[in-house]
Amino acid sequence: MAAFDVARIRQDFPLLARKERGHVLAYLDSAASSQKPQCVIDTIAHYYREQHANIHRGVYRLSEEATAAYESSRKSVASFLHAPDARGVIFVRGATEAINLVADSWGRAHLKPNDEILLTAMEHHANIVPWQVAAERAGARVVVCPITASGEVDMAAFVKLLSPRTRMASFVHVSNALGTVNPVVEMTRLAKAVGATVLIDACQSASHFDVDVTALGCDFLCFSGHKVCGPTGIGVLWGRPELLDQMPPYQTGGDMIQKVDFAGTTYRPAPERFEAGTPHISGAIALAVALDYVAKLRPDAHTYEQHLLARATEKLRAIPGLRIVGEASEKVSVISFLIDGAHHHDVGMLLDADAVAVRVGHHCCMPLMKVLGIPGTVRASFAFYNTEEEVDRLATSLVKVRAMTSR
Repeated sequence: MAAFDVARIRQDFPLLARKERGHVLAYLDSAASSQKPQCVIDTIAHYYREQHANIHRGVYRLSEEATAAYESSRKSVASFLHAPDARGVIFVRGATEAINLVADSWGRAHLKPNDEILLTAMEHHANIVPWQVAAERAGARVVVCPITASGEVDMAAFVKLLSPRTRMASFVHVSNALGTVNPVVEMTRLAKAVGATVLIDACQSASHFDVDVTALGCDFLCFSGHKVCGPTGIGVLWGRPELLDQMPPYQTGGDMIQKVDFAGTTYRPAPERFEAGTPHISGAIALAVALDYVAKLRPDAHTYEQHLLARATEKLRAIPGLRIVGEASEKVSVISFLIDGAHHHDVGMLLDADAVAVRVGHHCCMPLMKVLGIPGTVRASFAFYNTEEEVDRLATSLVKVRAMTSR
């Protein structure tokens, strides 16, 4: 993979030079949160140093500049998602808030008794709990599509579970726990054929490959900025503007209103209707910079990440007593595993002693872990700024862990 200059790219990420216990930190937890390039860090500092003012209501130049930068970011996000209309881009705190917004607002307007909400067994808690609350409120019910032994959606079951009662189908594009890439275009087509509305959780896919809302055919899509080299506390809900305009507000307050009177209030159309109060201005501006940075590396970055995944898979399979959890035919650079005789928390702590940072636990997927019959896994996730040497360090450390736990 000499064509992909990872050494140069790593220079853009200050934290990757951090040293722990005599080693340069091997950060293998990008599925939880990616590291930030210097251009994103500089953008945040520049905003607060030279550009900060509240937006939309100021008539002075500084406020107008901040407003222009914020709204320019909305257009950048629309371009990143290949969305034809920037009005469909709503800035939220993250995918969790985005899904809660849809479940609450769209759910109040559309869910009725005996309606069904179709999820998959691999969903993140953020794409389960909001729908449970919405279903309970409306008298609807959540229906769950099972997965196969390899960690893929059981498409035959998915088809059987769809019916005229399916009001919403909400599913993850890429599993954060298994790395599985779901056939979301086909899933969306099937769901739309029975009249369902579709929401896609693109938290993991947006960080790895191109996401095109037009090609996907969905009605809503969300992702979190901190997983795509952007700041924490900022994310995106994209929705079809005609759907958003039919939905009641999720939160109310300043800037989302047309007129307020004690006799009644009227609301602005999307996206302002769903951005009550002062938003995360610097986060939105820096997110656009992050997305531009990531987009310029595609598709070579994804190809390189797949190379790292293949290398890691080969090396981990060679370790006796190590079992990879989730071996779908199509995956991103996420590999979950267990070691015989060792608790996943202990494995994570032992890896940390070698300055190898991985995630352990249920990965906010407790129902999935129940289906798999395990309490959790160790998860290593690779980004385009990781190296072959870091993959090898992971494998070497795991050999040591296996030797310690097999005594």
